[in-house]
Amino acid sequence: MSIFVQCMNMCLQNYHCRSVFILHCCFFFMHLQVFGSGAAAQVITSEGTHGSYLTIQLGSALGAIFGMLVAQGVSGAHLNPVYSMSLCVLGRHPWTKLPLYSLSQLIGAFLGAGTVYLQYYDAIQAFTGGQLLVAGPNATAGIFSSYPAEHLSFWGGLVDQVVAAALFLLCCMALEDKRNGPLPDGLQPIVVGVLILTMGVSMGSNCGFPLNPARDLGPRLFTFIAGWGPEVFKAGGGWWWVPLVAPFVGGLLGTLTYELLIEAHHPNTSNEEQSPRRQQEVVELEEMELEEVVVDSGHNT
Repeated sequence: MSIFVQCMNMCLQNYHCRSVFILHCCFFFMHLQVFGSGAAAQVITSEGTHGSYLTIQLGSALGAIFGMLVAQGVSGAHLNPVYSMSLCVLGRHPWTKLPLYSLSQLIGAFLGAGTVYLQYYDAIQAFTGGQLLVAGPNATAGIFSSYPAEHLSFWGGLVDQVVAAALFLLCCMALEDKRNGPLPDGLQPIVVGVLILTMGVSMGSNCGFPLNPARDLGPRLFTFIAGWGPEVFKAGGGWWWVPLVAPFVGGLLGTLTYELLIEAHHPNTSNEEQSPRRQQEVVELEEMELEEVVVDSGHNT
């Protein structure tokens, strides 16, 4: 047994399981595709007999919670390249790590889409009759990526994604702000999951609120090579680039809005000074200064 343990320790040291690249693949694998797309596949292929729109949103939200719980202790659980970019803009994350984070998120989403496809392969084939379609009553490409509803115009979709991403990042910045009522340890993933659920039930009918370029592009690339073909990039008048670009615009807008209207107006005190211990030290110091003033006044009289 001791030899086995030593071999395992050597492997962990050599391959370093805390690699950001591997970690992001793992939690993205769990988060957005296996849970979120898995819930969508179950609803669509069962024609609504095994779930509903709400269960799809619950799958995405719960997947986010567990994905963050898995990865937050090592990488901070960067589930979204827009979020990572926002932290870079604020100087809280190095720009040099952004390409690696984004690439790993993209690959993880791609692998997650492949897993859902394998898991629901028989169901998809039975539902579609062997024809993998992007549009129509038997379309299944929407299991993996976002596509605009028939009523949605190009500009309407662009505005939808900018507004949704701005609100999402604004709320994320509030959760990151330690001076804005810090959350208890372990509660942040749950709140983020509730936020995703809120976005889904209030902003999902236009295009499925993708919000995440990696979550949309990775599975879209998978469906392109898995049988859905180039139509995944042609559908919706070339819609594919909107969920790729608009979330970055909206995310930056939401981040700057929070910084300028909320965080910039906090009292200019450090986190240490806001702690109860530091507050007590300040009170004791003020009392000592007051006593000195009283003593000096007595001597002068």
